Formats: sequence, C-alpha cells, structure tokens
Amino acid sequence: MTFVLKTFGSLQLVDRGGNVVAFPEKGLLLLAYLLTADQGSADRSTLARFLWGEADKGVALSTLRKVISRINARQAELGVALISLHGNLVSLERSSLSSDLLLPGKEADAEPLLRLEHVVRLMNQPFLGPVNCHSREFQRWLAERESSHIEILVHTLRAASGLARSRKESELLKNAAVILFQTEPKDPETLKMLIPIFQAEEEVELLRNHFEKRHNSILRGIAVRDGSVGNDGRSLHPAAPPKERLEAGLSLEAETTRLEIPRLVLLLPRNQSSRPEAGFLAASLVEDITIGFCAFNSLQVIAPHSAVQIGHHTETQKAFFERQRVNYILDTRISNVGDEVTLFAQLIFFDQNQILWAERFSLDHMELLKDRRAVARQIALSVSSEIERHEALREDLNPVAYHRYLVGRRHLARLTLPNLRRARKEMKAALSVSPDFAPALSSVARTYSKEWLLTARGDIGLLKTAENSSRQAIEKRSDFADGYREFGVAKLLQGAFDESAEAMEVAENLAPHYADVIADYADTLVHCSLPAMALKKIERAIELNPLAPDTYFWTAAGANYALGEFEASLDYISQMADPSLADRLSAASCAMLGRQDKARVFVRRFREANPDFDVDKWLSSVPSKEQWHKDLYREGLKKAGF
Repeated sequence: MTFVLKTFGSLQLVDRGGNVVAFPEKGLLLLAYLLTADQGSADRSTLARFLWGEADKGVALSTLRKVISRINARQAELGVALISLHGNLVSLERSSLSSDLLLPGKEADAEPLLRLEHVVRLMNQPFLGPVNCHSREFQRWLAERESSHIEILVHTLRAASGLARSRKESELLKNAAVILFQTEPKDPETLKMLIPIFQAEEEVELLRNHFEKRHNSILRGIAVRDGSVGNDGRSLHPAAPPKERLEAGLSLEAETTRLEIPRLVLLLPRNQSSRPEAGFLAASLVEDITIGFCAFNSLQVIAPHSAVQIGHHTETQKAFFERQRVNYILDTRISNVGDEVTLFAQLIFFDQNQILWAERFSLDHMELLKDRRAVARQIALSVSSEIERHEALREDLNPVAYHRYLVGRRHLARLTLPNLRRARKEMKAALSVSPDFAPALSSVARTYSKEWLLTARGDIGLLKTAENSSRQAIEKRSDFADGYREFGVAKLLQGAFDESAEAMEVAENLAPHYADVIADYADTLVHCSLPAMALKKIERAIELNPLAPDTYFWTAAGANYALGEFEASLDYISQMADPSLADRLSAASCAMLGRQDKARVFVRRFREANPDFDVDKWLSSVPSKEQWHKDLYREGLKKAGF
C-alpha cells in the first residue's frame, strides 16, 4: 500500500512515512465513501448527490467533473492512481490505498483485547472531524457509519470482557465501556453489560436502596400532611410492602425513567493544594466518578476527552455548554483546608447558574486504590439522586409558568416586604397558567410565612394561608421536598413543634443535599430549643451553599444566641447582606455582652420601622418549645431597651 486514508480525528491522506499529503477535501470524502461502497464503485450521479445533495443535479455533476479533474491532476503529481474512471463509473484502486475505517469483519480474527485497543484508540477521536459537507445523503451515510462503529465496539467489547488479566487490560475495558455508555445511555442491554465491567453492582444496589428510602419518606410525609401520625412519630397508616408498591406503579424503573436524559459534564479538577501529587489523585477520581455514572443509566455524560479540552479553555466554556445542551456541570477542585487536603465537588444547574449540591471530602488518609472508589461512588450516587430530584420538577412544565416562577425566585433572594409581595405576584401568575405547579405553590407558602416573621404582628391568618399552600404543593407532588419544608415552617410558627420537625425530617430524607431544606430544618431545631443540633445543621447548609442567603446566617445567629455565644451571634449577623433584618437579635446580643450604646442603636433603628413593637406580645407569638429559651431572649431584649 502506498497511501493511507485517516478518517478518525481529521480526514487526511498520509504517505508511507506518516506525512500528511495535500489532497482536495471533496476527494478525501469521495475516497471514504468508495471504501464503504459495494465493489468500491459508484456512478457519478450517486457521488454528486453524496457531496452536494439534490438542489441542482446539473450543477452538481459539473462540479463533480471539476473535482475529479483536480484529483486526476494530483494523482499524476503523486505518481499513483487512487481512483479510476470507467465510463459513468468511478472506482477505487484498492491496491494503492488502505484506511483506518472500522468495517464489519475487518480484523475480526484478531485477538479480542488487541482488537478492542485498536477500536478504542480510534473511537476516542471524532469520526471525520470538521468537514464541509451538509447534504442529506452525506448525513445519512455518516449516521450509518457511526451506527456501524457502535455495533463493532459492542461486539468487540463483549468478546473481550472476560479476558482482562492485568490492570492495563481492565482499564481498556472501562475506557471502551465509557465510550459505549456515552453513545447508548438508554439501552438496557448496554447497561447490563457495563455493570460487571465496572464492578458496579454495589452502586446499583446503593441507588436501589436510595429510592426505597425515598419512597418510605414520601409515604411517611403523606401521613404527616394528613395528620395520621401517632404520638411516637410513626404513621398510623402502615406502608404497603415492596411488592404491592411495585404493583401500584411505584417501581424503580418508573421513577428513574425520563423522556429526555439530562446532559452532564465533569470538568477537569483544579489542584489548588500545596501538594502537586494531589493532581494524580484528582485524575483518578474523575475517571472513577465517570465510571460510577455509567451504572446509573440516568445521565448522558459528555465525553471525557471533550471535558478535558474545555477544561483548559475557560473563556469558551459557556459557548461549549450551550452548544452541547449541557444541563448540569460537576465542578471539582482539590485544595487545602488548614493542613488537610480536601476534594470539593459541586453540582451546578447550568440553565440558572444554581448550585444544587456540594460536598467536601478529606483526601489526607485515603488508601488510594481502595478509598478513592468509595468517594467516587458517593459523589456519583449523590449527584445522580440530586439530578433525578431536580429533573422531576421540570417535567411537563409550561414555559411561561416556569419563567414567572424564576422571576419570583429572584425576588425571594432578599427578604423585604416589597420583595415578598413581588415574589407572591409572580408565583400566582405562574399558577394561573399551571395550577398544579408544586414549586410555585410552595413558594407562595414561603412568602406568607416570611411576611409573618418580618411584620412581627402575630397574624395567624398568614400562617394558615402558608400551611394551606404547602399542603396543596404536597398533594400535587408527594415526593417534593420543598412542600414538606414549607409545611414544616408554617407548623413551626404556629407552635406545632413535633409536626414541624417530622415534616422537616421527611424533606431532608427526600433531598439530603438540598441546602435550603437543611437550613430550614436547622431553624426548626432552634425553635425546638435544640440550638446545638441546629448549629450543626446550619453549618452544614452553609458549607453546601457558601454564598448563602441572609436566612442562613440569621438562623446561625439565633442558635448561637441560645447557646450563650453572643459574640458568635453578632459575627453571623455581620455576614448578612442586610443585617438590619436581625436588629432585634443584634440588640439583644450586644446587651448581653454589656454593649449598651450599640444595643440602643439597633433598638432605635428597629423602632423606626416598627413603632408599635411590644416585646411580650411578640414573644408570646414566637414559638419556643422550652421556657428557658424564651426567657433568655426576653432578658436580652429588655436589657437592650425594648
């Protein structure tokens, strides 16, 4: 053979020494097509349609004659005949040309692992690369080629799957399986083959257990909503056994199936630690996390090669994500926290630039080959579960309703009465278009409960409205954590501590990495006079959502005040975007520290906005389970001058 046609990576002709040989692009496409054609031949009309479509047959044939003329001239310069003409027929001279094309039966008798290595090396590159051809015939041929490549990969991987004896050979199987998963993420037969290759039976069992726990929480939550919970906190209506639940249509498959599988990209980890060797660990973790996702069949993961490339070009990332229709980004970085090296991972919903989940893992005492896989499993499970939860909220949603909902959510970011009322207006507009939209119902509930807090008038009507709205949200979506969360808040502010804590526990079980839910659970624990437990919860919420809203810091401040940590309470209030929201608590904390002048400043500012405020009347309406807790707050407020 004199020349080789390269089709993977970039379409190009190379000589025996591996040097690229100049050749017309349309001529290269013509060669690739003829290599896959019966007998290596095609008539001129077929080739013209392939290269230029059917817009103008006469022009296409005329242009083809010019291309063939250029090919003949170039062949003469190279001293080789790659194609020959026989009347109306254009034929390939196979003795002069070989290629890297993946063709059925080609090298079929090769040793399976060697064959697989060859297939993986090629398929890790784009087929043909960027070529300027857009005809319908070309697109059809391209789709056929790519489908054929997948069939060859499946056949070769199946033949090699039980033959790996070394770590290198096992890695080859995994690399092949990752490529296959990215091309056929929905195919159950593909998944069945991938699970043993990745030794991912444990991941699948973890996911199954997660959804079983989720179902139990939903059934328990329905009991909480309906008031059918006994004094011991257990549901008065026993849950159906697993077999009956499956027969009722609550199977794992029904829960996890989505009409459109969301797209995820894993960005290359950044090593911001003081230890260069941590970068090697980062690369291994990303590989293992990718493998973990292959077991779940609920995501379409952008090819690692593409993710690595885009990771090096941050200025073009946004355009890449939009072009590839990326929904979720898993961003990871390795850094120092004190003397400890940690991996920080966060899941970002790209459409709204919203952090859905975040976690930090210690890497200091890991046994590399053993523990990194455990961390990868935990990340993959958590991210898959969070995406499943988030996707459930966006199904079958009217786009107008969703837009009004997003506008309303922006108003909820800052807790002022005007913002709460703007948010309520947008949520009601969303519900007028989509009455069953649970997120809007729960957000309406939030506006009423937060208005009750800000006005400090003890208006029970606001809380009853919040309770009714949240109950409707749960009725529309029994697996919706925000519905239980807002139900818990409304119950808490009415003094129903046990019902509130029960609803919050259900909400956290349904969304264990949802920072806002954990933050409101912490607030409930503060009012339940459990400040130490509350502080742990709110610190966890702040870790998950470092750019936290004011309510997080307000809750942390309240927990510290109840613990007698008045300085820490003021520190948290100082981190609020609008510290004036917590003027009562600031005044009480300063008074307990003996800073009377500062306390009076906060009192004066608060009274300007709320001239009729009465300490005893307000405390009688603010829920605190234990009397000592209420007495401590009264002491601080009275010392401050209220």
